[in-house]
Amino acid sequence: MTHLRKMMLEELERRNYAQSTIDCYIQTIEDFARHFHRSPDQLTSGHIREYQAYLFRVKKLAASTVTQRLAALRFFYTQTIKKAWSVADTPYPKKTRTLPSILSPEEVARLIDSSQTRFHRMVLMTLYGTGVRRAELARLAHPPSSGLRAFARKLQSNQLRLRSG
Repeated sequence: MTHLRKMMLEELERRNYAQSTIDCYIQTIEDFARHFHRSPDQLTSGHIREYQAYLFRVKKLAASTVTQRLAALRFFYTQTIKKAWSVADTPYPKKTRTLPSILSPEEVARLIDSSQTRFHRMVLMTLYGTGVRRAELARLAHPPSSGLRAFARKLQSNQLRLRSG
């Protein structure tokens, strides 16, 4: 075990990082050093930029994986060997955002028609008609026993509370 690896391992353990994070960070530093055939403490921010481009272009890694690798490098430079780290020189990749999938009218009709009772059918129709979001539905308590009207009021009050705060 090299001196730098031992220092980094001690820093990670001292900060109580998860074992999976420790393994990932150590592996990242090894890959970084192996890529340039030099000790990581001899490499500069220019090497980090080049490595970042290599991860995207050659290894075809996702933005979240590259971000994780950059976090490992940042930890190594700032915490282990106490070198300055410039975020401007090594920006994190832009996160990719995906749009939610939207059901077609036919899929919604099939979903509502698949309900086993009239009550479930009315609940599904109410949820769809009010435009409730998945997170709002997950946080919503079970429908009250007093019926659909009380359920709709509870749904509306929860939507207002969730969306405003």
